[in-house]
Amino acid sequence: MSANAAGADRVQAGFDALRRGDARGARQIFRDAAASGADSVALQVGLAHACRALDDLEGLGHAAERALALDPRNLHALILKGDHCARTGDTRGASSFYRTALNGAPPAEQLGAELRRDLARVQRACEEYAAQFENALRGALQARGLAEDRGRFAQSLDILFGRRQVFYQQPRKFYFAELPQVQFFDRSLFPWMDELEAATPGIRSELLEIMREDAAFSPYVEADPARPVTAGSMVGNPAWSAFYLWKYGERIEANAARCPRTVQAIERIPLVRMRGRSPSVLFSLLRPGAHIPPHTGLINTRLICHLPLIVPAGCEFRVGNEVRAWQEGRAWAFDDTMEHEAWNRSGETRVILLFEVWRPELTDGERARVRAVFDAIDEYGGEQPRWEI
Repeated sequence: MSANAAGADRVQAGFDALRRGDARGARQIFRDAAASGADSVALQVGLAHACRALDDLEGLGHAAERALALDPRNLHALILKGDHCARTGDTRGASSFYRTALNGAPPAEQLGAELRRDLARVQRACEEYAAQFENALRGALQARGLAEDRGRFAQSLDILFGRRQVFYQQPRKFYFAELPQVQFFDRSLFPWMDELEAATPGIRSELLEIMREDAAFSPYVEADPARPVTAGSMVGNPAWSAFYLWKYGERIEANAARCPRTVQAIERIPLVRMRGRSPSVLFSLLRPGAHIPPHTGLINTRLICHLPLIVPAGCEFRVGNEVRAWQEGRAWAFDDTMEHEAWNRSGETRVILLFEVWRPELTDGERARVRAVFDAIDEYGGEQPRWEI
C-alpha cells in the first residue's frame, strides 16, 4: 500500500472515530498519521474537529491554521479557525473568519447537512458579534455626548454596522466628476419648494380634470425600434404612464393650456434647459399594484423632483438604501443616477408632478459646459436629441 493510500485510510479511520463520538481516539489517529508524514486538508480538518470537541484550543488553532495554509478557502477550516478565535476571546477574529466562510459558501442546496448547520451557526454568531460591536460603539459615543446625530454621521454608522449599503452614482450617459454622493437632497437648497407646495391644490385640481380622460396618459417608457427591449423593462407598459407639459425641452402647448396654474408654478422654478433634451415636466401616474424596477438615470448634473399629488397608502419610493413614502403636497429632490425604484401596493392610482433641476453644486460656467457638450453630441450625430427622466 502506498504512503498516500495509508494516510487516506488513517484519515478515514479518524473520521469514523469522530462519528462514533470518540474524539480522543480520533485525535490520536490524526496525530499518528501526521507523525508518519501524511499531510492533507482533510487530515488537518479532522484533527481540528477532534481538538475542538476536546476543548484542546492549542491543537485546534494549529490544525486549523495548517488546513488554511494548504487551502485558504476551505469552508471547514475557516469555520474551525473562527471557532478557535471565538473560544480564545477574539470575537473580531472569529467574525472575520466566519464572514469569509459565509461569503465563499456555495448555495445551500449544494452543501451537506452538517456544513449547512455549521454555516447557520456561524451566521447567528456573526449577528451576535455585530450587535455587541454596535452596542459598544454607540455606548462609547453616548458616554462622550455624541450619540444624537441624525445626519451624515448617523448614515456612516449605519454603513459601518451593515444596516446600509453604499450606493454610488451610475449615470448611463454622462458622469460629471467629483459631485457628492447624495440620495435625497436637503430641501433648504431649494427655496422655491415652499411656493411650489403652496400651489398643490390648484395643480391637483387640474390633474383631476386630466384624469377624467384616461387616454390623455401614455406609457412613460416608449418603445424605440432602434433599441432592444430589455427583460423586466417597463417599455410600453401603461402601468407607468405620463402626461407631459414639457417634453425634451419643448412645451406641449395643448397640454399646457389645460393646466395654467401648474405651468405658472413650474415657470417659477429654475429648470434644467438643454436644447432637445430638457426640461421635461409631467404628471407621472403609477397604477394599482405597479412596481417600477430598480434603474438609474442618464446624467448626474441634474436632480429629479417630485411633488406628490395623489398618494394612497402603500406607495413607496427607494433611492439607494433609503425608502420613503410620498406625502401629498410635500416635494423632494433626489439623484436619479443612484439606483431607485417605486411601488404602488394600493388599489388606487398614484400621481406625482415630476420635473428636473440642476444640481446645486454646479456653477453657471459648469452648467454652460454641460449644455455645450450635448449640443456638440447632437451636432456630431452620435446621439438622438431624446432624454429620459
